[in-house]
Formats: sequence, C-alpha cells, structure tokens
Amino acid sequence: MIYAYIALGSNIEPRFTYLQKAINALDQVEQLNVIEESLIYETIPVGYEEQANFLNMVVKIETSLKPFALLNACQKIERKLGRKREVKWGPRTIDLDILLYNQENMETEQLIIPHPRIEERAFVLIPLLDVNPSGKLPSSNKSIVRALADLPTEEKRGVVKWIQSAGEEG
Repeated sequence: MIYAYIALGSNIEPRFTYLQKAINALDQVEQLNVIEESLIYETIPVGYEEQANFLNMVVKIETSLKPFALLNACQKIERKLGRKREVKWGPRTIDLDILLYNQENMETEQLIIPHPRIEERAFVLIPLLDVNPSGKLPSSNKSIVRALADLPTEEKRGVVKWIQSAGEEG
C-alpha cells in the first residue's frame, strides 16, 4: 500500500459541508481509504485575495492507485461537487491537491509531486503536520517542521484553527 496526503480547501458556502462531502467521496473510491484527517483551519486567501476565507485541511490516505489515477479520482470529485475553474486561485466549492505520494518525486505537465508550492504555504504545511508530524518533503529532504519554521511569521498568522460554532454550516 502507498500512503499519500491530499489537501482539501473550500471557500464557497457551505464550506464545511464541501469538505465533509469530499472526504466521503474519497473514501468511496475503490482502492483508497482515508485513514486520518487533520484539524480544519480557516485561512486567508493567497494569490487572488478578493474572495472569502478558506477552510483547509489535509487527509492521509492509503491507496493502491497510481498517481494519475489518484489525480483523476480527485478531479472527478471536484467536478461532482461543482468545482469551476474560472479565476486562477479563485473561489471554489472544493479543491483537492495531491501533496505527497509515497515519498516520490514526479514532474509532468499534469501532475507535480510533491505539490510545487508546498513549502510556500502555511495553510498546507500546518494541517499536513497534524497527520504527518515526522514527515519529510522528498523534493528538498526538509522535514515538514523545518519547512514550516522557514516560512515568514506573517504567512503563518493567516492560518487559524477553525471551530464550528452553533448554527454554523454543516
């Protein structure tokens, strides 16, 4: 079995529901089991900033799917949950990104593993640390802890543990 880590993000209401539906859909994929979920973090948008805050998390999966089959499964779930790619880094119902796949390095036009911006994004590294506390990034051989420590403090301030309040979505 192969272990992989997938980042999930949503900033179109109901954000929490989209995360839940995506995890359930991942778990329904043959040859894939979600085995651990990070906490959920509310994060400010990066890139295109004129949009609502995101809910972000990471799941650890066990799979026998090859990288492209896993990518296809993720994209199928995104489409099923109404993902539209109209603005680069714009609002989305759900975003599923393969972060790590069995400590492999891979670069093609369609898929880069580890995710090409993994070391620049606290909203990815913080939840990844929840489910892979002793992990290393195969592209740089840096620990996830070190990669997070190397980010500017301002980048980390935009990532806050999300706590669902009464009457809130979901």
